[in-house]
Amino acid sequence: MPHSHFEQLGDVYNATIERIKAQEGDKSGLGMGALMWICHAERPLNVDELCHALAVEPGSTDFNPHNVPTISTLVSCCQGLITVDKEASTVRLIHFTLKEYLSARPDIFGSHHSTMAETCLTYLTSEKVKAISHDPSPLNLETPFLKYSSRYCGVHAKRDFSNHLRSLTLELLQDYDSHISAISLLEQVRYLDHRKLGKSLQLNGLHCASFFGIAEGVVALIGMESYDINEGDVWGDTPLAWAAKRGYPEVVKILLRQAEVNPNKADCDGDTALLHAARGGHEEVWYGNKINGAPTIRKNFGDNSTFPPNLLLSR
Repeated sequence: MPHSHFEQLGDVYNATIERIKAQEGDKSGLGMGALMWICHAERPLNVDELCHALAVEPGSTDFNPHNVPTISTLVSCCQGLITVDKEASTVRLIHFTLKEYLSARPDIFGSHHSTMAETCLTYLTSEKVKAISHDPSPLNLETPFLKYSSRYCGVHAKRDFSNHLRSLTLELLQDYDSHISAISLLEQVRYLDHRKLGKSLQLNGLHCASFFGIAEGVVALIGMESYDINEGDVWGDTPLAWAAKRGYPEVVKILLRQAEVNPNKADCDGDTALLHAARGGHEEVWYGNKINGAPTIRKNFGDNSTFPPNLLLSR
């Protein structure tokens, strides 16, 4: 029986990947690394972001700019499987069928989310990035991978959390309130202009771990007993509020088990954690923590508190 068109393409892609792996020196690693990042990144990467991501050395305490490859080198190492979208200034795979082919074969890249998380965390904890001031100055243009790694390090870590990632994550989160990635994260998720805000973000490691839904990180940070579990950030959002609005029931349960937690603490707009969950339509947070959240629901919705909050909001 003759091969289908997709099977024929698969044979071509497989042969090309084998040629990439057979390259000498750093070419093999650069080629496969570029394909991994382009295929599994949370959003399209621009040229500088991809090149800097591939320059990160796992286990290194600093970033070596001499390791940054040129985009022409990456295109060559990928044997024609990637191209630069000049209009968008991003790097992409040559065809959507290649994305399907790579996604259907997770063994090609191994534990890719773990690798990507380690890369992001190593970058953020490097001396080069830690040296960037936390004041309201423009972000350093010499660190183009800062924006992606700040926003998505926890996304990748949550999907494949290991003991090694745990130590890297805690290294970042213990000093998070003074780290430039806290500004970068909030600028991306809250459309924050820190230069106009002119005051501390008050975003600590427990806020960050709750934002990303990393349960192991939340437990570890609570165990350090160095955080006020009810502390709000610049908008008054507590760790519980972040976990609730992002829809992470496991983290919400962990936080609600703490004797000192106040589930009814409101933010600067008067909104509580369960109201945030309701607005986001996160029924798993409401149902999974119904008893703990009952006072909050009654406070916000009065006699209608028997309804799931997402239904109440649509009434």
